[in-house]
Amino acid sequence: MKQRRPVAAALAVAGYVVMIVPILFVVATAFTGGSTLRFPPEGVSLQWFEAAFAYSPFISAMVSSLQLAALATFFALLLGVPATLAIHRGRLPGKGLVEGLFLSPLIVPELVVGLALFQQLMIGLRLDNFTVLLVGHTVLMLPYAVRVTGASLALADPFVEEAARGLGASPLRTFFSVTLPLLRPGIFSAALLSFVTSFNNVPLSLLLQSRDFRTLPVTMLDYVQQSYDPMVAATSTIILAGTVLVAVVAERTVGFARIFGGINR
Repeated sequence: MKQRRPVAAALAVAGYVVMIVPILFVVATAFTGGSTLRFPPEGVSLQWFEAAFAYSPFISAMVSSLQLAALATFFALLLGVPATLAIHRGRLPGKGLVEGLFLSPLIVPELVVGLALFQQLMIGLRLDNFTVLLVGHTVLMLPYAVRVTGASLALADPFVEEAARGLGASPLRTFFSVTLPLLRPGIFSAALLSFVTSFNNVPLSLLLQSRDFRTLPVTMLDYVQQSYDPMVAATSTIILAGTVLVAVVAERTVGFARIFGGINR
């Protein structure tokens, strides 16, 4: 028999309300026929979605955000997957310390990371803004690559890899034929989380951006400081719809519950 926990259930409902209701307000405002951000909306119209698609700063910033998120995700996985294999399958001394080092960007404030990168790479080494911004986003995405792929690897049976080696497969062939297919759901989930997180990042992008390269969230923040029309709400709704669509497809093809269930192991 399941135990009833009314306090926990009430807190869970309150948490969902606090998270979801503001989003519903933004979505409803995006379809307003009025000229200002206000709730309830004045009629129903798609005019602000049309304005968002026609506003060139948003389009160019979206392309920049997509490029940055894709590159940061790629490099985070390129570094994170071998690190995960070394932590969970290798004979690495101090595995807990190494894993904690890769997960540390989750607890360090992003502004602190951005300031350190600004001082060391932009002022010290005189690297361009995009390179430093890419390094920063890659560092912030590393915990997702290590933790989520590590959860996928924790769900896998290590004796399968040992059996492949016992049958004569080389370590490289074992990786591509056995280990990589076992890691594929975790890699896909980590890539999705990293991409979405990098795309929506504000603090680091705000600190390290340049005039020539601006991300969409920062451009939207600048716009809402100057204008009070619902075009930002329409753009946010488009981003939300795309994120939900990708998440649903990923859940149907990979299964987030199965991957994240291994994180607590």
